Amino acid sequence: MSNILILGGGVIGVCTTYYLAQQGASVTLLEQGEIASGCSYGNAGWVVPSHSVPLATPDALKNGLKWMFDPVSPFYIKPRLDMQLLRWLLRFAQAANAKQIHQAIPVLRDLNMASRHLFDGLSTQAGMDFDYHQQGILMLFRTAAGFAGGQHEAHELHGFDQPAVVLDQAQTRQMEPLVHPEVIGSVHFPDDAHLDPAIFVRQLAEQARQLGADIKTHTRVDGLRIEAGKIVGADTSAGFMRADQIVVAMGSWSPQLAHQLQINIPVQAGKGYSVTLKRPERCPQIPLGFGEARVVTSTLTHTLRLAGTMELSGIDLHIDQARVNAILAAPKRYLQDLGPLETIETWAGLRPCAPDGLPVIGRTKNHPNVILATGHAMMGLSLGPITGQLVSQIVCNAAPEIDIALLSPGRF
Repeated sequence: MSNILILGGGVIGVCTTYYLAQQGASVTLLEQGEIASGCSYGNAGWVVPSHSVPLATPDALKNGLKWMFDPVSPFYIKPRLDMQLLRWLLRFAQAANAKQIHQAIPVLRDLNMASRHLFDGLSTQAGMDFDYHQQGILMLFRTAAGFAGGQHEAHELHGFDQPAVVLDQAQTRQMEPLVHPEVIGSVHFPDDAHLDPAIFVRQLAEQARQLGADIKTHTRVDGLRIEAGKIVGADTSAGFMRADQIVVAMGSWSPQLAHQLQINIPVQAGKGYSVTLKRPERCPQIPLGFGEARVVTSTLTHTLRLAGTMELSGIDLHIDQARVNAILAAPKRYLQDLGPLETIETWAGLRPCAPDGLPVIGRTKNHPNVILATGHAMMGLSLGPITGQLVSQIVCNAAPEIDIALLSPGRF
């Protein structure tokens, strides 16, 4: 089998490395920092078949316009003159229509369910203990408008064979007793799961090493080298590394590398925040979403993590305390008193967002030995295993087990 270079040590790159190593491939992963040091580190850890509706929807467009200049809103665009951002917003608006949404949902549903099943299997392997729980998630709503929106999404997902259970106030309190009395209802998505993302990615990287993969951290990729019109490897901080095939899984940094090859991937960095707390004595027993606030929680063995916001501000990891404060304020509106909360870590990461809400997975037209795997937005962790499996199939010239025609880089 050919020599394969994986660029990026987040969940997508590590999952790809693992599945290729399983097949006996000669595979090397390059990561400029530590494994899972980027967006795969501090996210909510949700595995979400329920999130099969793409990011680009009419509601998202409407709310985005309403919130875009409010610096503490769930969605914020940093004002700046940036033609790439303007083109991205135009593509987003064009994709936010019923036809494209209904084409995208079955693909995202199939990807998410396949990935969930892969997580199920990985969680039982020796050496893999990443706080995995498959108990669903519960979306809470305080307002009639918010609850109506949740019920509408549940109805939409039912039409695509995705279970979603609408619960009234009493049923919601029965499922999670800490819910605030002002919460009027909820939607339970039973197929969802959650885990500790950083532990998962690092443990899987170790599994890949044991299978023979070469994982090089603190190795910066400066560019791809072209000889006689063909990509032959990567120039790195550790020198030139030759490869027959290269997988670009660098998240929000992928477009910069692709641009060197005259490949256009309209991916914008969508900053998300999380606050990891010491697990309080009174703690939710199930992952929760605070519907109107667009904040989510994950309860792990030793911690409670709050996560949220979507901020289009470019490659910028600055932490805005006003946005952190908005996340910390959300639990008080949806839950009864959790007692004193002790912050362990405040974090921000950059999600790679494609304008139509679908990942970018496949070979590039001009350089077919370069495979892109990016654009997963808020579903990077959730889609990590299935993306890794699909990319390994593409690398090996096998037919992908799921139809990914809509994910092709050529759609742009």
